[in-house]
Amino acid sequence: MKTGTGKKDLTKKGKELAFLLRHDMSYHFAKGGWREVSDLTKNHGFSKSLLEEIVTTDEKGRYQFDQTKKRIRAVQGHSVEVDMEYVEKEPPLELWHGTSSRFIGSIMKEGLKPMSRQYVHLSSDPETAKKVGARHGGDLVLLHIRSKEAWIYGQRFYQAENGVWLTDPLSWKYIEQCHD
Repeated sequence: MKTGTGKKDLTKKGKELAFLLRHDMSYHFAKGGWREVSDLTKNHGFSKSLLEEIVTTDEKGRYQFDQTKKRIRAVQGHSVEVDMEYVEKEPPLELWHGTSSRFIGSIMKEGLKPMSRQYVHLSSDPETAKKVGARHGGDLVLLHIRSKEAWIYGQRFYQAENGVWLTDPLSWKYIEQCHD
């Protein structure tokens, strides 16, 4: 495929790339979550220009090349164990998480869990959290996370290059359900 790929084809190839960079258990990722561009071009039907188009047009900033453009990675969202070399960072006072109402009972008992991902994903603002949560279907519920308080009590937080906040399982003690 060439640069200028149709939106539908670009979306399809973008989803394929997301799988290959986040969930492909058959690939041994280098430290930092890097995958060789040559593997994607030789074995998975991507061209360098298509990869560049996906990286530059992705509104969420999910992908990045290394400085040489010989390696590519997803900046967060992995289900396979990958050492992304995140550096612990002090979070803002509050963070947000959007989810479906069908998960609220277990979240308020057991806290937020990464489920199939390596980390729990949190947003810096309620609007982004609502967009993310809407993907789960059902009635959207916005959760307010007292992140600074959790951090003070030992919860570790990281921030991916695209601004998404990441943490290990988070106790229900730091979570409040928002009501309009």
